[in-house]
Amino acid sequence: MEARFLTLADVQEALNIKSAQAYALVRSGELPAIQIGGRNTWRVEASELEAYIQRQYEATRSRAEVER
Repeated sequence: MEARFLTLADVQEALNIKSAQAYALVRSGELPAIQIGGRNTWRVEASELEAYIQRQYEATRSRAEVER
């Protein structure tokens, strides 16, 4: 069974970004997440990560169309 929630380390690995970038995405609200327990314990739903990736693809396509 695939995990419903991902850690920021999982997000970092999936997007191939630094931990500070993953944290910034969550803190800004660009990547919806929930905070569990103590400080800096964030979890991202796998579906939210996939939705974020799709939004980034759409934004990239839009920018490419404008540049044409």
